[in-house]
Amino acid sequence: MSAIYLDNNATTRIAPEVLEEMMPYLSDMYGNPSSMHTFGGQLHRRIEEARAKVASLINAEPEEIIFTSCGTESDNTAIMSAVESLPRKKHVITTRVEHPAVLNFCQHLARKGYRVTYLPVNNQGQLDTNVLLKEIDEDTAVVSIMFANNETGVIFPVKEILEILKERGILFHTDAVQAVGKIPIDVKNLPVDMLTLSGHKIHAPKGVGALYVRKGTRFNPYIIGGHQEKGRRAGTENVASIIALGRASELAARNLSEEIKYLSALRDRLEDTLLKCCPDVRVNGDRNSRLPNTTNISFEYVEGEAILLRLNEYEICASSGSACTSGSLEPSHVLRAMGVPYTAVHGSIRFSLSRYNTEAEIDRVIEVMPLIIRELRLLSPYGREKIVCPPE
Repeated sequence: MSAIYLDNNATTRIAPEVLEEMMPYLSDMYGNPSSMHTFGGQLHRRIEEARAKVASLINAEPEEIIFTSCGTESDNTAIMSAVESLPRKKHVITTRVEHPAVLNFCQHLARKGYRVTYLPVNNQGQLDTNVLLKEIDEDTAVVSIMFANNETGVIFPVKEILEILKERGILFHTDAVQAVGKIPIDVKNLPVDMLTLSGHKIHAPKGVGALYVRKGTRFNPYIIGGHQEKGRRAGTENVASIIALGRASELAARNLSEEIKYLSALRDRLEDTLLKCCPDVRVNGDRNSRLPNTTNISFEYVEGEAILLRLNEYEICASSGSACTSGSLEPSHVLRAMGVPYTAVHGSIRFSLSRYNTEAEIDRVIEVMPLIIRELRLLSPYGREKIVCPPE
């Protein structure tokens, strides 16, 4: 068996169909889509076809999709556009558990004089919309709250948030990088003002993303230059990756309901068995309202980094949280915000699955995890008395 990859919230493999679709645009069809001649100009039509496919995935209109380089750029663009569109308003609301693309940008705004409110979550990672309601004031320019958390998979109450904000005319941006292509999203039924998605989370390449901007929403471009994307995002288009994102969106939409059932079953098998076979283990986050592919499990009295190293020896790839914070020795800001106990927060592991994972791979993880936890707890003065039973 080759490496077992269970870190799909960090990035996904490029789908074979997607790779096949994009390859001609890395070799023979290398023109610039802004060129007047046919060799380059023919690519413009393919970009628009990809735009329509991305739009269809979230039930948007093609002209509401702006192609970007990644989710981070889309997040930054959305928030900056909102505050620049309302220069007299200096208040931004987000949550304590956002991706660094939002959290760090809000900190950047705070250094420039903006007032930023970071909403708490409860011990299940859920947001209380009543807290949001209390924090809104006449100075609030934008609320940016993720659709689903990248570490726990917990899904946020976007519909309820919208009901609060629309009554008050406040812009709403949602980072839906982890949600798009994993659960149904319909921006006509959930009329957010701006929504972020990223290609490499749905089996397209890294380096391409999109920002949905609802028709009629005031928008200021973040990258200034040429006329690309109708003046909303300058820079020569990443043609091959845009076409790949379109194909990946098409595949995600086509197989969504089947993948939800398949991934939920695999995740639950992994999760339930580990809870049964390893004492002092807990699932972090609401198990009833989360992404079908994600489980975040804490193994008390051991270090997550040690677990990952041992898993790696078995060629099993997982993570201890967001890939964008993996270079930090600090415990997960998401789990700390949830109040996960100190003995558990350092031993948290995120398993995130994709359509390419198999039952045999999950069985292999179930086989080795109890052995790894037993071994590491025997090395820990706090965990030596913990007994780990083998799976049935």
